[in-house]
Amino acid sequence: MSSEARLYTFSPETKDKLRKFRLGTSRAKDPQAVIYSIDKKTLEILQSDDETYTSLPTLADELPDHSPRFILLSHPVTLASGRLSVPYVMLYYLPVTCNSELRMLYAGAKELMRNTAEVGRIIEIESAEDLEGLEEKLKGES
Repeated sequence: MSSEARLYTFSPETKDKLRKFRLGTSRAKDPQAVIYSIDKKTLEILQSDDETYTSLPTLADELPDHSPRFILLSHPVTLASGRLSVPYVMLYYLPVTCNSELRMLYAGAKELMRNTAEVGRIIEIESAEDLEGLEEKLKGES
């Protein structure tokens, strides 16, 4: 067991939510996103709210200015070939204004979150504005 797996925890409910989200969004017609954060006292990784965001602008409005977040995103895109693809990725939101303690906290949990959520890849973003060009990134690397 890795040291990250001993340090950070997921409740059985959170693991169940992660699995249901991954399986339930694979054929989504709209973007689906959920935000996860780390409880600084218990080091438990949990869903920030019970919301599933279906628009990137709404998601952007919910991101805090000075605190990192993990965002699981399933976003349908039409590839150049005309084929519909629904990439499942994790956005690692790390604002430049967050303090080093939070940076370290989230950096240590990044791979554990990736593996537990079973995402294909991680896209790092520094601001809510970075969500604007996201669809092109998803098309280019699906």
